[in-house]
Amino acid sequence: MSYKLLTGTILTALSLSVLAGCGSNDKDNGAAASPSQKASASASQGSGETKKLSGKVTIYSPNQAEINNPILKEFQDRTGIEVELISGGTGELLKRVQAEDGHPLGDVFFGGGAESLAAYAKYFETYETTEAANIGDAYKDKANHFTPFSALPMVIMYNKDLVKAGEEPKGWADLLDAKWKGKIAFADPAKSGSSFTQVVTMLTAFGRDDGKGWDYVKSFVNNLDGKILSGSSMVYKGVADKEFPLGVTLEEAALRNLEGGANVGIIYPEEGTSAVPDGLAVIKGAKNMENAKAFVDFAVGKDVQDMLQSEFKRRPVRTDAAEASGIPASKDLKLVDYDFDWASTNKDAVMKHFNNILIGAE
Repeated sequence: MSYKLLTGTILTALSLSVLAGCGSNDKDNGAAASPSQKASASASQGSGETKKLSGKVTIYSPNQAEINNPILKEFQDRTGIEVELISGGTGELLKRVQAEDGHPLGDVFFGGGAESLAAYAKYFETYETTEAANIGDAYKDKANHFTPFSALPMVIMYNKDLVKAGEEPKGWADLLDAKWKGKIAFADPAKSGSSFTQVVTMLTAFGRDDGKGWDYVKSFVNNLDGKILSGSSMVYKGVADKEFPLGVTLEEAALRNLEGGANVGIIYPEEGTSAVPDGLAVIKGAKNMENAKAFVDFAVGKDVQDMLQSEFKRRPVRTDAAEASGIPASKDLKLVDYDFDWASTNKDAVMKHFNNILIGAE
């Protein structure tokens, strides 16, 4: 599937008839329309009375349109709040928040890896959602600068038409094999929050503090053979469309392509992976503060969280939300000891080191 994120496009008064609006979908593998339509209906069930508000809320989001549109449409219908959506990459939208400090044009940041949000914490309001008691402690930000939305395991996606049966990589180490040189889809971590998480996951798997992790990352970058993609959507699209045999991506992206009919497979790296949440944050000084907080509460409410796995192939962060069958249970995933605080605190240093490797300075 392909989801082109159109930077700066504003989508107002979302309607169910424009589910392919901002962040418009290319022709994919046929899975986009049905889950989106079912998602809006699912969110309506058992909702009870919702407080009617007024005005608008402006949301900055790197999420795919398939995720944003039904959720934002349902929020607008329930509350009466007019939704404006500005889509783009995680990195560029965070820089926009930074540039607007003191005069914010947005109200909520919806999506992006939690450590990326934490690195920009000074630009977000401290807010504890009314749903906090129902969210797993492992996903929470103790300072409440952001609220977790979904848990996102990192996986290796492969195209079964390009990778022979029995030759699939088993983990991160296998991506260094010379036969995959120039054949691995990987996004620029300066532009993709999920790609940054993938870099830190690799560092952690092989030794973050003893230098061995960076030895791995350097070898991995060399095996990319200069092919760094400009956005995370290009990774799973590239694998599904047979442009690359392999790609490092989010579990939910791989699952959506698999369900959509792409001939792809999913590998959970044997060395361990990460399941860092993405999140939501209220932008400091938001002009529509009450509406921004209302959206955060809505997004982590049980209605939305219950449909995350079934409709969007994402893992919920609520402790009372059921997980779907057919994928490894969260408790059975082999995870590295991912240090969220370290990742957010050292984001600039990690990116500097990675870029030096990329340009051959190290």
